[in-house]
Amino acid sequence: MNIKIGTRGSKLALIQTNLVAKEIEKRIREVNVEVCIIKTSGDIMKEDSLLKIGGKGVFVKEIEDALQSGAIDLAVHSMKDVPTEIPTGLIFTAIMPREDVRDVLISKNGIKIEQLPQGAKIGTGSLRRAAQLLAVRHDLKIVSVRGNIETRLKKIETENLDGVIVAAAGIKRMGLTGKIVQYLPVETMLPAVGQGALGVEIRADDELRALLAVLNHAPTYAAVTAERSFLRHLGGGCCLPIGALGKAEGGKLALEGIVAAPDGSAIVKDKLAGTAGEAELLGKKLAQLILEKGGSRLLEMFCPC
Repeated sequence: MNIKIGTRGSKLALIQTNLVAKEIEKRIREVNVEVCIIKTSGDIMKEDSLLKIGGKGVFVKEIEDALQSGAIDLAVHSMKDVPTEIPTGLIFTAIMPREDVRDVLISKNGIKIEQLPQGAKIGTGSLRRAAQLLAVRHDLKIVSVRGNIETRLKKIETENLDGVIVAAAGIKRMGLTGKIVQYLPVETMLPAVGQGALGVEIRADDELRALLAVLNHAPTYAAVTAERSFLRHLGGGCCLPIGALGKAEGGKLALEGIVAAPDGSAIVKDKLAGTAGEAELLGKKLAQLILEKGGSRLLEMFCPC
């Protein structure tokens, strides 16, 4: 059996895709996996903000087009890059066991957040990271940076930054753990929806659906489902800092979410608990709770559309 996997062409994307490919070859007999690199809009327009070029869906659209056309059999995505609404006829048959969900600081001279000088320049292209960082250190200067991990790390030198904030998962998968200066606790830096999780997307009517279901990690699937439901029911898109973290264990599911003003001056945060089987509902309920507590006001202020 031949299986074509579609993915972005960055070093990290290929590492992540090969992780999935190895699992497929280990679990399904007599299978030949071919990795197909697909360039996305997000990869081409590297210097523009996500908000300007159409949101995080720019990292998956061309790959999903190839999946729908039959050019590839499945796609591997970082779940934090996937819009909450996916095209009709496609489905995530599996979400792999999650990596570290935290964000990390990589800085000059091993300096931690608390020790950074007044007005230090920190690079990130994430509204979520910027807002939560400013809530802790309002004096910091946020510099917008985009690009793959290697590019963002280089910008510490090329743009004279004091440091950058990136996802621990990507750093670990690339074998760059030694560069991490500080792991940022989720209590002060709630991760992006789906951060650290890899999803396997296929055509809903494909016979591979049942075969590939063996790759699914039920606790991660439930947690990410709840997080994505939370984001979908908030309707904030890319114009507001939004974070969420689900934790599933023993059939139980806890979900925490946050909505913030871009400058970190206002943060609405709460959490709920339920069962893994009601992940979608839990996400919806938490979104409603946060909207009632002040999230709606933030949406009106910063997302007038």
